[in-house]
Amino acid sequence: MALLGDEMEQTMAKRTRRTHSAVFKVKVALAAMGGDKTLAEPAQRFEVHPNQITECKRQLSERAADIFGGGAAPTEPLVDLKALHAKIGQLTLENDFLEGALTKVGWLSAKR
Repeated sequence: MALLGDEMEQTMAKRTRRTHSAVFKVKVALAAMGGDKTLAEPAQRFEVHPNQITECKRQLSERAADIFGGGAAPTEPLVDLKALHAKIGQLTLENDFLEGALTKVGWLSAKR
């Protein structure tokens, strides 16, 4: 019984994790999207698990519009412009105040 366990561990240890290129994933997804085959057929042909085929199909259908420039525009800007404008205004006001105060005290020359 222990020998069988050792053989199984050795078999499992020999198998390496494969990483597939983007081109391979597109080929798999397109083959599966043909519609005339079950998931098992392209899975056997490309030697991948059917779940991987489902994931490739999902990714391709979600990102296909981006390829041709028809992706939806982001609804929210990446940065909050109102907050940035408010911060710029605050810092400008503080700089102007400090410049005036330092000029009055004589620590800042008027020749800038």
